[in-house]
Amino acid sequence: MTTTTTPPGTGLGTSGSRLGAPGFGRLVRAEWTKLRSVPRWGLIMLAAVGLTILVSLLSASGSSFQANLVAPPPTGPEGGQVTDTFRFVHQPLSGDGTITARVRGLAAIEGPNHPWAKAGIMVKDGTTPGARYAAMLFTPGHGVRWQTNFVVDEAGSIASGEPWLRLTRTGDTVTGYESTDGTDWREAGSVELTGLPATAEVGIFVASPPSDRVERQFNGTSVTSRPTWSTARFDNVGVRPASGQQPATWTDEAIGMVEQAKPNAPGAGRVAPVAPDAPAGLDGPGVPPAALLSGVPDATGASTVTGTGDVAPRAVDEDLTRMSLSGALIGLMPIVALGALFITAEYRRGMIRTTFAASPRRGRVVLAKAVVVAGVTFAVGLVTCVTAFLVTQPSQRDSGFVPPLFPDRSLTDWPVARAVLGTALVLALVAVFSLALGAILRRSAGAITVVVLLMVLPQMVAGALPLTAARWMMRLLPSAGFSIQQTNPRYEHVSTVCLPETGCMPDSPWLGVAVLAGYVVVAVAAACWLVRRRDA
Repeated sequence: MTTTTTPPGTGLGTSGSRLGAPGFGRLVRAEWTKLRSVPRWGLIMLAAVGLTILVSLLSASGSSFQANLVAPPPTGPEGGQVTDTFRFVHQPLSGDGTITARVRGLAAIEGPNHPWAKAGIMVKDGTTPGARYAAMLFTPGHGVRWQTNFVVDEAGSIASGEPWLRLTRTGDTVTGYESTDGTDWREAGSVELTGLPATAEVGIFVASPPSDRVERQFNGTSVTSRPTWSTARFDNVGVRPASGQQPATWTDEAIGMVEQAKPNAPGAGRVAPVAPDAPAGLDGPGVPPAALLSGVPDATGASTVTGTGDVAPRAVDEDLTRMSLSGALIGLMPIVALGALFITAEYRRGMIRTTFAASPRRGRVVLAKAVVVAGVTFAVGLVTCVTAFLVTQPSQRDSGFVPPLFPDRSLTDWPVARAVLGTALVLALVAVFSLALGAILRRSAGAITVVVLLMVLPQMVAGALPLTAARWMMRLLPSAGFSIQQTNPRYEHVSTVCLPETGCMPDSPWLGVAVLAGYVVVAVAAACWLVRRRDA
């Protein structure tokens, strides 16, 4: 009979499992027992809840908005508010047909050259601002674009030159084409404008968005916006109804603009268009005389059109959901302390030796602690974020953030739900990050200081840095995780000013969370590696 003897020091039982090495589930339960049995850790979580809600309330009540508009902005086909101000030289088209034009040049005549100035052709459901449309257009900075209903923007294949543009209507379907020579055409896009009336307006148009200028100094940032005017030259402008009838008469119209007297502008005594969403009392830019000339094509199809404004979703600087969750930046400080203390307290008292004796696989101990602190923080953070969002809504409405400029938001809206869930996830990741640094440094003060500096300091110093440097700092540091709170949609064809010191993050929501998660993964891996190689 052969007897197998277990070599001394291997710690293996008859089943081959390591003695004293409980399953991972038992480790998690043991760490959960530790967490809930220490009263001060519960108080730390309550402090995080209270700070988050209180700071969010103060932020909501301390902000105010006073609408000072000539008229409220129009609503687009997709339900969002839009800017729909441009110069439109158009005629009615009954039934199917085609409009073609070549853009010979587009340049600013007042203000800087805007990369998103637009010159092109359009099929539009009437001339009411916000009406559905499809357009082929040329921009100085982004070449040919296919745009529909304000929110859709797709790049064409022509980046520069003098492109030929064409729109063809067949029923409710409008298709856009581009060409470099007017002979070989390439389809750029197609859309079904459901409910497009039998007679739609077709024509050439020009728009030139306002130009934003950012000036940064150590003690503050100023943003100024000034209108721009651009002139486009067209030729070979032609409308061909499919039914064969003669094209109708052209009309030159400033869409979505209010005519205001400009006695001090060149060409005094005439009128100049001003966007209705400009602040009351604003006279608008000085309009060169060319802006007031008719853009109706001549007998050869040549035309010169000058315009200002934009055809795009309305840019909104205030993100009310982010404002409702702004307290999380302060509320995470107690969570950072909890994450670090959950392991450094055992090092300080020597209890970590007992923990490692009961579970010799030290890396699993760190992972079990991470699971517990992440789960508890996420659950508490989710309740806190939901509460903060709900209690700040009345304060925001009292501060002037009311419809129609600021539609009511609900937890059932996906962007809001994503921001709330994502903020709770960020808090959980920060807690695990603090735990890992606590295991690495073995000092609660050092771990807490490092995490707080990485998460909070960027918001404090961003305003003192050049804008490019500030944006890269927000992209590369763990604080990028707070980009998950952004709910205002962003569009490539809408120029906005994103200032990190105001909480605006340059990256997309989930990309920012991925940056934070990368820091957490590296820190946890380093912690597991070090605890296995160092004395307890």
